[in-house]
Amino acid sequence: MHEPSVSSRELMAENETLRARMAYLLEQAERNHAIMCRHQAFDLQIVGASSFPDLVGTIFTTLPVISDLDIVTLSLIDQNADIYTVMHRLGVDFETLPNLIFCEHAVELGFDMAPESPLRPILGAYAPGQHRAMFPQPPANLRSVALVPLMRNKRLIGSLNLGSADASRFTPALGTDFVEHMGSIIAICLENVISNEMLKYIGLTDSLTGAYNRRYMDRRLAEEIARARRQGYRLSCMYIDIDHFKRVNDTVGHQGGDDVLREVCTRIKAELRMSDTLCRFGGEEFVVVLIDADLENASIVANRIRTSVAGLPVDLSTGEQVAVTVSIGVAALTDFERDHAIEGVAQELIASADAALYQAKAAGRNQVVTAV
Repeated sequence: MHEPSVSSRELMAENETLRARMAYLLEQAERNHAIMCRHQAFDLQIVGASSFPDLVGTIFTTLPVISDLDIVTLSLIDQNADIYTVMHRLGVDFETLPNLIFCEHAVELGFDMAPESPLRPILGAYAPGQHRAMFPQPPANLRSVALVPLMRNKRLIGSLNLGSADASRFTPALGTDFVEHMGSIIAICLENVISNEMLKYIGLTDSLTGAYNRRYMDRRLAEEIARARRQGYRLSCMYIDIDHFKRVNDTVGHQGGDDVLREVCTRIKAELRMSDTLCRFGGEEFVVVLIDADLENASIVANRIRTSVAGLPVDLSTGEQVAVTVSIGVAALTDFERDHAIEGVAQELIASADAALYQAKAAGRNQVVTAV
């Protein structure tokens, strides 16, 4: 039996090399296809996100897994804290989103903001001094990063920040088409969901004073009573009424009355915490829900509000001034029985504060009465 010739052996070796190369390419193609499918599923997931926390939470939990990243953060430009304020008031718990970062100005994101230069992703080695703002809690082994600008209608709205422990994962020589596509999808989804949340917020607020409306209070109070039952903290309610408001309208007109409503609302807000909820319940009436506050603490806050309103006259847009006082009724949640319907308990709590308010008015107004 003849041994293969040198040329035959070379041909066989070449075939083996080609087979290995084809197997590698096939493996890479299958891997890339799997990655593409995962990212397509991710795109569909974020496009279908119905709320801001749903969208942002999906970015933080899913993207690191499907892209094999060690950290993903999101920076949003929020110059007047409008996004933060609205999301907070809609109940978003930012403590559960530590990788969500708000900044005031676009220049804080580190991109070249020259008008003639299109914004492109920045890829390179992680530099703590340079990238600390984008990665406030970086993993210890962070080596390379990609900062992807999020653009909508030629306007920078934020950046998607990707980090890896692999120093060669993100380098300036790499193409950026893939991350730019990802950034464009995320930017569209962010703009849409933020716009929807803003519209939702507008539908739950009073256009004159900026306080919540009754519809919001009905929902929020039920949520807070349920949470107070679960966590065992105190919950109090204040019912506030502007004294002799009809007389104010008759004296300074309805425009002056609107000025008074806005200013009283502002003074009430100034005495509240971010966790408390203020709504205009109707006409000249306001309701406040105080979280983790018993009757005594709520009464202290109510007296601060009463003093603040009565302490200085209200400046009207006409240049006039008018003295204003408020009467306040205070009640605390006492029904922690889980077998009692929350809606009924909420109505009883407000009714109790309203009854205390009636006593304050009957006793001469400009005072606080607590429910017994």
